[in-house]
Amino acid sequence: MTQLFRSLIFVPGNNPRFLEKAKKLQADIVCFDLEDSVPDNEKDNARNLIKSALKSRKSYESSIFVRTNSPLSGKIPADLKQIVQKGIDGIVIPKVNNTKELKKIEKTISSLEKTRKLKPIQLIPSIESTEGVVNTYNIASSSKRVCAVVFGVFDLLNDIGVEYTKDSEGAKYSRSKIPVDAHAAGVAAIDGIWQDLKDTKGLEKDCILGKSLGYTGKSIIHPDHIAIAHKLFHPNKSEIEWAEKVCKTYLESTKKGKGATTVEGKMIDEVHFKQAKAILELVK
Repeated sequence: MTQLFRSLIFVPGNNPRFLEKAKKLQADIVCFDLEDSVPDNEKDNARNLIKSALKSRKSYESSIFVRTNSPLSGKIPADLKQIVQKGIDGIVIPKVNNTKELKKIEKTISSLEKTRKLKPIQLIPSIESTEGVVNTYNIASSSKRVCAVVFGVFDLLNDIGVEYTKDSEGAKYSRSKIPVDAHAAGVAAIDGIWQDLKDTKGLEKDCILGKSLGYTGKSIIHPDHIAIAHKLFHPNKSEIEWAEKVCKTYLESTKKGKGATTVEGKMIDEVHFKQAKAILELVK
């Protein structure tokens, strides 16, 4: 892991006011959304607004990811053409069913990175179907770009024909399996959304359950939920150890006049150093 994953907040990509307010959000990851929160007739507008927001990357305090449309939508090529540019830290791919889908997307991203002379962009596949749940380990371990997976509870329940309830009993097996597979692949697992914005007690309980299952954070849709997620998903031992390794290795590398280096086979640079330093400062 190269950063904190306590909170991933989705921000509608077609809302200029929300994109502006996101500059001050304290979430670990701010994710501009092109998928569920954006109607079809607003997709182009959202792409343009997000492209513009990425040009102001320095104004945002969090890591910046963008959620594309799903592989089956046919809209990902248009999404990537606009969002793969300087300023983006990573991409959330919704409704990933198998590694074939992810590899195809990665090939397009690699081509755009090469043409635009960009650093490698991280990927977070979202597991939202029965096929995706079965293939979670393969998906999570399919690429060095994958830094985490996220659990999409609502589409999964729809896929198995179960109605959503706050206890999400219908998704119990899937919710338990995803973090096991993610950790086996060496990546983080981000839990699903808590839908009731006013029920903060329920959110706290859900975060505690998620952490007990092995999740490292929560995907959220309201800024008021950030502080709760951060309180309950405090950095664990493995995240602290990783941060210590990153800081030590990067500082040794810079003393030798080098920038980017590797830790356990993964590339790290100044961005990762800052994230690791933030984890250690938070622990202190």
